[in-house]
Amino acid sequence: MPWIILFLAGLFEVGWSIGLKYTEGFTRPLPTLLTVCAMPVSLALLGLAMKELPLGTAYAIWTGVGAVGTVIAGIILFGESMALLRLASVALIVCGLIGLKLSH
Repeated sequence: MPWIILFLAGLFEVGWSIGLKYTEGFTRPLPTLLTVCAMPVSLALLGLAMKELPLGTAYAIWTGVGAVGTVIAGIILFGESMALLRLASVALIVCGLIGLKLSH
């Protein structure tokens, strides 16, 4: 169960990362509200997962899920680059996350 909670924490991190883009400098009320609400949810879920998972593993996976998810969302939502080096770099992050999971 802590791995599921950790993954959800990472998804909320993706949510608030994307939300920052939509807030347009915190000038748009609804995106700002949703972003500000997603932040503590992400942190709370991370904290719950850390009750059973090692600090370094949990934090690295949380940030990794957030980074990979945000890159994917940027490609889909904002037409960001799909350059081979960029995608290969994301693949390396995913490999690292898998390694951390397998080594736990």
